Amino acid sequence: MSDAAQPTAAEVRAAAEAIKTALDRHLDAVERRTGNDDPAVYEAFNALAAAAEFYDELLYDRYDEVTPFEIPGAEDSLPPYTGPEEPNALSVLIRRDYAVAEPPRLLAQAQRIAALDPDDRAGGSAAVVGSSVHAALGVLFGEYEPDEIASRHAEFGLEEGDSTLWVTAAEELPEAGEWLGAPFDEADPELVVCRFDVSAVFDEDESDDEPAGLVVDGS
Repeated sequence: MSDAAQPTAAEVRAAAEAIKTALDRHLDAVERRTGNDDPAVYEAFNALAAAAEFYDELLYDRYDEVTPFEIPGAEDSLPPYTGPEEPNALSVLIRRDYAVAEPPRLLAQAQRIAALDPDDRAGGSAAVVGSSVHAALGVLFGEYEPDEIASRHAEFGLEEGDSTLWVTAAEELPEAGEWLGAPFDEADPELVVCRFDVSAVFDEDESDDEPAGLVVDGS
């Protein structure tokens, strides 16, 4: 950037003052919040993020310095909630990723489950599972609820990846069978009441002994 285009010292100072004002407004909104989806808190958060980002840019352009703030991008947050104020229905959307870290352990556990099946007296299912990770996963998820697998994943030879849970609001339940063919295609971020993300990415600047971060979005 040329000298002529650089911000002045006064402009940098004004941007710093704008952050202070935005901080006060954000704290005031948080103290007065009326619920998890209070739009005043969301607006104050966005104003604070914008003020910090603007100051960071001016500070770098003028003095070649940076701040310790990490400003979330628009893709990292949800848009304002536009759903019904009094939802009559809700949807819970869950995604959990796993790596098959120990295939032999997975196969052994699935084979044990199949061998206990009273309807498989000839042992055919157990034999198939013994050589197929695909079949083993079918047996495992057919036997246990997803929440139990999440709590016992290491026992089944699985390694946790990222996970997310979205709670979305609706005026009424869809017709029976309406979305079963494509259950996640109509997930609307503007209807999200709250969102919980768990990822190792939140630990990049923390010690290895710390658990994965939990982020609640939808404020």
